[in-house]
Amino acid sequence: MEQVDKNSIPKINQLISEWPNGAVMTMAQLKHKKYSRQLIDKYKSSRWISPIGHGAYRKYNDKVDWFGGIYGLQASGYPVFIGGKTSLELLGLAHYMGPEINRCCLFGETGTRLPKWFLEYPWKIDILYKTTNLFSRSIRLGLTDYKHKEFTVQISAPERGSIEMMYHIPNNQGFDEAFRIMENLATLRSDMVQQLLLNCNSFKVKRLFMYMAQKVHHGWFDQLNPEQIDFGKGKRVILKNGILDNQYQITVNPENTY
Repeated sequence: MEQVDKNSIPKINQLISEWPNGAVMTMAQLKHKKYSRQLIDKYKSSRWISPIGHGAYRKYNDKVDWFGGIYGLQASGYPVFIGGKTSLELLGLAHYMGPEINRCCLFGETGTRLPKWFLEYPWKIDILYKTTNLFSRSIRLGLTDYKHKEFTVQISAPERGSIEMMYHIPNNQGFDEAFRIMENLATLRSDMVQQLLLNCNSFKVKRLFMYMAQKVHHGWFDQLNPEQIDFGKGKRVILKNGILDNQYQITVNPENTY
């Protein structure tokens, strides 16, 4: 290994000690920590760190996974987070669907483009990325920290994740599977659900959520106040071959399948 300038040793020691194992750091993060591009190039040539793409790095010989990539995005200020079915899987609320997570549902604020290094790195998982104004702009309600290895990433809490799951129906989320997951969500916080529905901008999502919540009828459902929620007007075709639910005016699977 090449020798690092003596004046750089304390700084590289500090960087490595603050760098969680398995995490990606970006040039933006490193600049914020007062590491110049020249110094980063020195650390790279001295095999302290290695690039995983343009503007993103890992500790030399460290293994990074998709959690580490999302950590790098969030720490760099990208307004993205893990949500939908994936957040429910991580929280153990959809574990019976399978032992392994094979897709990451990643949400971002409208207009947020993921950097090239994240898009091109082989994360060994399907990344389903959607930018949406599903909730009122910049609303952070219903997010929570999830610990992975030595760092945390922001994911949707069960209340938000279950509502986001409806957003993916029918193109990226099966109706029946979502219903079965909803059956497992007996401990949602009614006040959090209410606030999220009040801030939700999608009539389709709100109607789907309320339809399933009413069918499974957990205790928290009775604490909701649907009269405060705007469900819009007119019919919404969710399933092309479904039947119309008269209360929520959406096409769904026949009731006798549940």
